[in-house]
Amino acid sequence: MLPLCRRYGMGVLTWSPLASGFLSGRHRRNGDIDLTTGRAALTPHRFDPSIPENAAKLDAVEKLVEVAGDLGCTLPQLAVAFAAAHPAVTSVITGPRTMAQLDDLLKGASLTLDDAALDRIDEIVPPGRDMYQPDGAWRPESLTDPALRRRPLAERAAAG
Repeated sequence: MLPLCRRYGMGVLTWSPLASGFLSGRHRRNGDIDLTTGRAALTPHRFDPSIPENAAKLDAVEKLVEVAGDLGCTLPQLAVAFAAAHPAVTSVITGPRTMAQLDDLLKGASLTLDDAALDRIDEIVPPGRDMYQPDGAWRPESLTDPALRRRPLAERAAAG
């Protein structure tokens, strides 16, 4: 889909770069995940840490927190910058509920991730991997080839 959009000059809007809250920093490996409120109450199977797929997501979150810390940004800022680094993406839609959340997310729009940072993220969650699908699922080249899914470095920050 993304290569087709690029070919025909169509914009791609990403939704929920915070992965239903997993990349907000709210859900952490050693934290309590309240399955009775918010999205977790609606779809507890997507948040229950006793489910192996969710445990894998929490492991990935911890590694991404480390990447964000090394870059001097927050996990949500890293998530926004990562989505905006894809050359087919024209807008990253977020859903902050407070001004503090909005201010934090907007800083991610001006964050430029270099290839080393993107490579670290790719090591944590391999390109094209859906954390809900088992390994071995089909992965289009547009997601697995770094040259096809990364803007040139000078064009990566959404705001400048």
